Formats: sequence, C-alpha cells, structure tokens
Amino acid sequence: MAVQQNKVSKSRRNNRRAHDALVAANPNECDNCGELKRPHHVCPSCGHYAEREIVAIADEIELDEDAA
Repeated sequence: MAVQQNKVSKSRRNNRRAHDALVAANPNECDNCGELKRPHHVCPSCGHYAEREIVAIADEIELDEDAA
C-alpha cells in the first residue's frame, strides 16, 4: 500500500492543479457573414471557411404532410 513519506502542504498540492483551469472560448467573426464562429472551423451559419464555401446550407426543407 502506498504511504506518503512527508506531508504535502495545501499550497504545494494546489500548485499542481494550476494548469487544470477551464479556458474561455475564443470566438472569431466569420469573414463572410459576420457571425461568431470557432477559430479554424467551418462557420455553422453560412458554411464558409477561409473565404470559400465548404458546406452548402439549405434555406428550408419542405416536407409533404403525408411524408411526416
């Protein structure tokens, strides 16, 4: 069974946890539509990345009442 040699103080214990803090998101504005998006990701609102359209976003999907 593991037994500690010396007591670890609260200060020394908490210093180990100094890098465990959560970091806030860093959103950027989309060059195409101006919405906030994650850096180095495709814009979820317009589908552009690096000034090119990567994902075509459909305006609305029309469903027949019989199909639903």
